[in-house]
Amino acid sequence: MVTMLVSAVLAGCTAGPSVRPAVVENDGKPRPNVPPAAQPAPLPPLAEPQSPSIKWSDCDADTRERLGSPAVPDSLKFSCARVATTLDAPDLPGRGLARISVLKVGTGTIPLAVVNDVDGEPGSLYTARLAATLPPAFLQKFFLVGVDRRGTGASAPVQCIPGPVRRDLLGGDPAAQDLEPVLDAARKAGQQCAIELDNAQVALDSWRGAGDLDELRKALGLERLNALGHGDGSKVLADYAVRYPGQVGRVVLDGLPDPGADTAAVLDAVAAGAQTTLDAFAADCVSRGCSLGDPKAALTAVADRLRTSPAVSEDGAEFGPGIALYAVYAGLGQRSRWPELADAITAARAGNVDGLQAFAAPFLLDSRAKPTRLDGTIATRCNDSATRLPADEITKVAGVMKGKYPQFGTVLAQQLAWCSPWPVRREALPPAGAAGAPPILVASTAADPMTPEQGTVRAADQMPSAVTISWQGAGHGAFSTSPCVTDAASAFLTDGKIPVDGTLCPA
Repeated sequence: MVTMLVSAVLAGCTAGPSVRPAVVENDGKPRPNVPPAAQPAPLPPLAEPQSPSIKWSDCDADTRERLGSPAVPDSLKFSCARVATTLDAPDLPGRGLARISVLKVGTGTIPLAVVNDVDGEPGSLYTARLAATLPPAFLQKFFLVGVDRRGTGASAPVQCIPGPVRRDLLGGDPAAQDLEPVLDAARKAGQQCAIELDNAQVALDSWRGAGDLDELRKALGLERLNALGHGDGSKVLADYAVRYPGQVGRVVLDGLPDPGADTAAVLDAVAAGAQTTLDAFAADCVSRGCSLGDPKAALTAVADRLRTSPAVSEDGAEFGPGIALYAVYAGLGQRSRWPELADAITAARAGNVDGLQAFAAPFLLDSRAKPTRLDGTIATRCNDSATRLPADEITKVAGVMKGKYPQFGTVLAQQLAWCSPWPVRREALPPAGAAGAPPILVASTAADPMTPEQGTVRAADQMPSAVTISWQGAGHGAFSTSPCVTDAASAFLTDGKIPVDGTLCPA
């Protein structure tokens, strides 16, 4: 367990309010299940690329068009490239070609790879927005390399599920007695994806995503990969540390998912995190004097209204209560959009679902310019998971979760149905842990609707070199949102300053 003291966090405020709360440091905490002899390697120094082979080309105008509103500053300039990697399907190991799309922003000399959630914005766009929140000094030290994970963004996006089926996959209504419509949609989705994806179907996972990152490391001309993971993008980097511990540079994992094999239990904890985040959202709404009132009562009113009088979304399809609640869940993970989310719920209570549709659209709508996020999410998460429950067990779990978490129990439980027809991974993977890797900074957020703190801490407990820092705030991820975490992570990446294991950052 690493217990080196941090010197002082960076002086400048990188995001959020101008007055930063002080860091609260524990005296360290016990790390269960980690052998005392499992000492981490030293934190490696930063090194500039040597003989990079990657070919960057200007993509500034195209990136800005893809970003839409809100725009990012004109001072940021974007370049793009593609990195060849191996598809590596289980039946064709070491064969097949895949190309990973990456984006570069920043004028520094040290590459820092950025990997986002599979169901979030493609890594390229997430990185472009992230760059706009970081201080100039950081982007003069590093240049960020946003990675579109395989099956997402511009990296051969998965687009195999028919539009109406997507709506059924997301439309589990808490008032329903079972999830049979979702299960039926999952069967249709699985059949269609098996046909269209062929060998690639089971090659879309986090383990192979880690292999893509090593090809990126080589193309960048690096001996070690420095990287930042957000949400389940952190899982790809955790897998990287297991596969390539000797190539790990300075790595920050912001919201590492629970590694538990019982997906139902993991989703139960995620639902609990979503409910806690909803309470934080309500408090934030009160502090801003918004007109929403009690969000739980508002969501009940929205669901009841849509159940009796379904709305029609902008693409002419029905917008029911299940999709509305999924849209709210997605919005809770985007802290900067909470005022917009509150307005959307208020409008939906009066019958206007346009605002909620904006939160659901990235999952429902699909085009060449803006591929759906849902198809790649299902492929990746189902390939990462070995859990396959029968229909009656899914119904039972959904009933329990609905009772415990009225707003989001069904929203999360329906994900168990998504993987029902999906092939189960046959290859055995090494245990988590990344023995021999240097210190890895793992950040958690007290109220996180996507990667709850409980799961992040459990994941860190399996990593001998993990150093944890916790933000006592709310939202999905702490880096660039909590000034305290941002400063500590920046000091770790830039200057090699390692915080005390168990450091707390106030909300």
